[in-house]
Amino acid sequence: MRSVNMHDAKTNLSRLVEEAAAGEPFIIAKAGRPMVKVVPLTEEDATLSRVGFMIGSIDVPDDFDTMGAEEIRRLFEGS
Repeated sequence: MRSVNMHDAKTNLSRLVEEAAAGEPFIIAKAGRPMVKVVPLTEEDATLSRVGFMIGSIDVPDDFDTMGAEEIRRLFEGS
């Protein structure tokens, strides 16, 4: 697997990411020491980062925007 130094990785990041996404992973090294491995996302990884992936997992009460309103009012007003 190819190793790229930090400076070259910063300079050529777009190209390197495109190559990694196409199946050519690489390692970024700093002062010759391997730091990270860049690999393409799997279909599962890409799905988890999608907005709304937890739909159906969390229940929000219908009165969410007014829950505790009376108590909050009392705390602010001191009554």
